[in-house]
Amino acid sequence: MEGSGGGGWFSRARTVAKPGFSRWMVPPAALCVHLCIGQAYAFSVFNLPMTKLIGISESAPDDWKLTELGWIFSLAIFFLGVSSAVFGRWVEEGGPRKAMFTAACCWAGGFLISAFGVSIHNLWVIYLGYGVLGGIALGIGYISPVSTLMKWFPDRPGMATGMAIMGFGGGALIASPLSVWLMGKFTTATHIG
Repeated sequence: MEGSGGGGWFSRARTVAKPGFSRWMVPPAALCVHLCIGQAYAFSVFNLPMTKLIGISESAPDDWKLTELGWIFSLAIFFLGVSSAVFGRWVEEGGPRKAMFTAACCWAGGFLISAFGVSIHNLWVIYLGYGVLGGIALGIGYISPVSTLMKWFPDRPGMATGMAIMGFGGGALIASPLSVWLMGKFTTATHIG
């Protein structure tokens, strides 16, 4: 059974449930995905520390301004919408495994590129990493669980969508304190964490 996925683990045919599978096993997985990508709403916890990358205790002349950092989140949300529209058909045809693997690779890649941008103090690299690549990951990662849940719950599409989107908003509840805690663990006298 090759299907549209080309065979193997990413094959769409391998995502079809066997008889007796409970559809209630799907929402927790969708919720987990949306909890992860919901980190985007916690990005603001990085803004103040990123205005002190050079000055450490206070902003230095070469540090970034909050108005410059605000574009990172704006780009990510913009590319969430664009990638949802552009890749929506591909997500439907390729299936959830292929979509989520692609989203995870883009999300991790976006973070790595952004970390590199921070280390070389280049805001354009962060715009590219988190804003563009991370935003594409958000779009693909957002629509795949929603689409999957709507197929599993055709009798309750509002509930299905709400279950997934609840995780997206809830991701900030976890990511905000976790990010602050991690930055605190890595803060030194010469580095903000």
